Amino acid sequence: MIIDAHHHIWRQADIKWLQGPQQPRIFGEYGALQRDYPIEEFLQDLHDSKVTKSVYVQANWPVERSVDEVAWVQSVANRHGFPHGIVGYADLSAPDVGATLDRMLRYRNMRGIRQQIHWHEKTLYRFAARPDLMNDPAWRRGLREVEQRGLLFELQVFASQMEDAARLARDFPRLTLVLLHAGMFEDRTANGIALWRKGMKLLAACPNVVTKFSGLGTFVRQCSVNLWRQPVEETLALFGPTRCMFGSNFPIEKLWTPYALIVPTMQTLLAGASAIDQRAIFHDTAARVYRLE
Repeated sequence: MIIDAHHHIWRQADIKWLQGPQQPRIFGEYGALQRDYPIEEFLQDLHDSKVTKSVYVQANWPVERSVDEVAWVQSVANRHGFPHGIVGYADLSAPDVGATLDRMLRYRNMRGIRQQIHWHEKTLYRFAARPDLMNDPAWRRGLREVEQRGLLFELQVFASQMEDAARLARDFPRLTLVLLHAGMFEDRTANGIALWRKGMKLLAACPNVVTKFSGLGTFVRQCSVNLWRQPVEETLALFGPTRCMFGSNFPIEKLWTPYALIVPTMQTLLAGASAIDQRAIFHDTAARVYRLE
């Protein structure tokens, strides 16, 4: 049994970044994504992959429709069974964020929030307007609202932000932080790897941080055992199997690989792990963190 802890389904008309002319994006040319990606296609992509449950992560609907996004995904789950967990979007700096979260919590599959705070010196890789948003008092007040409601927070940062992210984790010890994409392993130079490794060690030292093997093809545009080996093996060594989980990042990864290749690639990379550890990474960690049992 496998849990896909990171995927998106969408309707083109509802997603701002799919409308109009293309803008440069972190994952490259995305003309193939400028269309609906319905749950039926996702389930077809899963065929023979042994995925039994999944978690939807917000897909950047217009900000004013963030509650509508959760409601729509819940309606899909009600009809199809998938997805089993929902991560919505909220601007944590907004003074009314608590009320927004309460509206989202009316939907039974709601589990957490992602506000993408990753910042990079390269404009192409940048999402947040500033690198240190997580240090802003107003933003942190919003994160406290997330914590108080028993929701988790999906943490998307680059290596240069990890020191601040580790401090955030220590300041919110009762909040589960899910580090996306194994820490966004994008700089494969010696200096880049050293910075990523240093930051990952800081985050791994925080027991409330778990991480996700997702989006590993984003910067290399490939699904490859050789290219994915270092981030997977080093992340697993630092966090351990009970704090690591699998995620497909579909349909973004569909730009360069079929779903049928992602799972075998991860299985090859984890072949040296025990059956218990493999079950943790492919199922148990996500089931626990997203309360899917």
